[in-house]
Amino acid sequence: MLLFRWAMMLLLIAAGVSFAFYVGTGQARFKRFGLLVLKWTILAALGFFGVLILERLA
Repeated sequence: MLLFRWAMMLLLIAAGVSFAFYVGTGQARFKRFGLLVLKWTILAALGFFGVLILERLA
């Protein structure tokens, strides 16, 4: 559980830093990378919480 929290936090920070680089430089590659990291972070979080909810129901 602690490992998952740290992984989520680091991925969200990576997305934030990427968006900051995009704002600072205007290069679209940073925005694409930030959106990609954010998308997969959200999907992983939804899967993780889905498993937790299913464990509670069973």
